[in-house]
Formats: sequence, C-alpha cells, structure tokens
Amino acid sequence: MGSISNSPFAEEALLRARIEDAVRLCKRRSSPVSIGFLDAHQQAVAKGMLHSSDDVLWAFYGGHAEGERTLLGISPDFMPLEEAWFPLTPMAFHYRSGRTLTHRDVLGSLLSAGVRREMIGDILCADGLAVVFVKDEIIAFLQEQIVKIGGEGVHSEVPYTGELPAMHTFVEHRDTVASPRLDAVLRVCLSASREEAARRIETGTVSVNHMPCTTVSTQVHEGDVLSVRGVGRFRVAQLGPPTRKGRLFVTIEQYV
Repeated sequence: MGSISNSPFAEEALLRARIEDAVRLCKRRSSPVSIGFLDAHQQAVAKGMLHSSDDVLWAFYGGHAEGERTLLGISPDFMPLEEAWFPLTPMAFHYRSGRTLTHRDVLGSLLSAGVRREMIGDILCADGLAVVFVKDEIIAFLQEQIVKIGGEGVHSEVPYTGELPAMHTFVEHRDTVASPRLDAVLRVCLSASREEAARRIETGTVSVNHMPCTTVSTQVHEGDVLSVRGVGRFRVAQLGPPTRKGRLFVTIEQYV
C-alpha cells in the first residue's frame, strides 16, 4: 500500500496549498508569482480554485500554442500577464540524424540528472532533435550535465528558435455507439465490451478532461479527452451524425 503522503489526495491538497500561498504572496508583494510546470489534472484543480477570483489575474502558459504542461502565472489585478513574463525557455538537444529519441528517453535522462519533474514542461521529439521547455533556473545546469540521451551524444541550443516538432501523433478508431454516454464511448477507445468499460469507470481509473469520473452515464462531447489509467489517452474527434438506425458515428484519436 502506498504511503498517505504519496496518495493522489495528499498531492492535490499540497497543490491547493501551494496555489493559496502563491495568491497570498502575489497580493503581499504586488508582483507576479508562478507555479509549475503543471499537468492537465493540476491545471483543472487550479482553474476550479481561481475561476471566481476577482482580485488577481491568472493564466497558463507552456511556451507554445499547444502547450500541455504549463506554468500557472498569478498577478495583481492591475498587472496583466504576458507570455514574456513566464520564466521558461525552449531548449533543444541536437544529435545525429536518422535517430529519433523518445519522450521517455529525454525525460529519463533529465530526471536521472536530478531535475525535478515540475521543472520540465513539454518534450517534443523529431529526427535528430528534442526540444524541451524548462524553467529558466535550470538551463545552465542542463547545459553542463546533459551530454548524452538514450545513448546518443547531444549538444544543446538555448534558446531554440526553430520549427517545433509535432506535439502528438494519433491512431484513429471509428465505430458507432448507442448514445454519447461515457461507457459507450469508452468501449470504442478500449476495443472492449461495454461491461469492461463500465467496470473501469466505476473503479476510478477513468478521467474526463483530466478530472476523475466514476459515473458511467456521464455525457461525452466532441473534443473531450478521456484518460484510462494504465492504458493511455483518447480524444473524441467526432461524435455524430446519427446513422439510419439511430446510433451515432464516433471517431476516437488515441495518443501515441
């Protein structure tokens, strides 16, 4: 059994405390404060806490338009947040052409060097190139310490100003469903029975738009992101139109 301190509930409580502290610090200093990098679930928690705040401004930014792991910026209500304020930089690692390092290769090397996960944003990989969005405070350390990733010698470029590799690739699944209920749509994602989909939902292993969901009848919409612990993430790319028999066409994009 995992320790209570490492449980998801304890981690969320710690995040909430950090956000509350950041808001207090922002007000006391009358200057911006940042937290992160945050994953999608942490961002959802932060939005729930801050959506009704009228005495501070807040925004998420991950360094590029499609940023998923982002910094949370909080500023006084008289000081609009701008992208240039966020203390992050794209850092490129170049290596020999013909090789494509994976997200896992890059993340593993950075974590092995002693970098905390919250210091690392999105990691984008392509042939001979890996671009990592990192907190400014660790750039000098990474330039000195990271000389090899996944067995490949690398050299760094900071800041990286070239074209970014694609954020994601997808495998597409098409089918029809009886209704837009979560259990029906998840069946297509898993290529499993509706009963198996319902079991996963009821046991708490499924999230909708990065928030846990245990209700099988939850209505799913186009654009929703479904996450299944131990399986992966899926995006509902199309839901509808109805077939002649009254079912709904559905297109699911599985993140790879």
